[in-house]
Amino acid sequence: MEEILKYFPSLTDRQKEQFAALYDLYFDWNSKINVISRKDIENLYLHHILHSLAIAKVIQFRPGTSVMDFGCGGGLPGIPLAIMFPETKFHLVDSIGKKVRVAGEIAAAIGLTNVKTSHSRVQDIKEKYNFVVSRAVMLLPELVKICSKNIDKEQKNSLPNGVICLKGGNIEGEIQPFRKYVECTELSTLFDEEFFKDKKVVYVPIG
Repeated sequence: MEEILKYFPSLTDRQKEQFAALYDLYFDWNSKINVISRKDIENLYLHHILHSLAIAKVIQFRPGTSVMDFGCGGGLPGIPLAIMFPETKFHLVDSIGKKVRVAGEIAAAIGLTNVKTSHSRVQDIKEKYNFVVSRAVMLLPELVKICSKNIDKEQKNSLPNGVICLKGGNIEGEIQPFRKYVECTELSTLFDEEFFKDKKVVYVPIG
């Protein structure tokens, strides 16, 4: 939890309780269904929770915002973001049923009422959202192509609606088609830890 409180010192007591509960929940579920590398579960807060919350350093979702987590796996980045923004609606979607089940069970265990989950391909989701978020699911051009139909026209935030994804390594080729309007934030400018040195938040407005 120290890593979370270091960068987000203004959490409510409720949010602190919810974040603190994640370690035991993920550890327990991960022993049954592998949603996080078993070698990496000890680094849950730094490598997974704080990494997910990098999106909260780029945008503060306003109340009433709707967000789809595309390829949510066991609920990352959706669950940490749902804790951070309790008045934002999150729809966690993944094509692998057992992973969606973990996400749903963890969301329920910590009392998140702003989260729903779907075992589905994103191609089959018809709903509209202000933003689609994802964490290293696929190459950016493919992601944008699949998700564009799900981006709502109604604007509610300081950033125009679009896709926000967490990426690592060299992504020059991926962002080339969006060069004129893509925004890349280096996580090394937000977080001190070595883990973040080659990681980015990539935002592509759509519409």
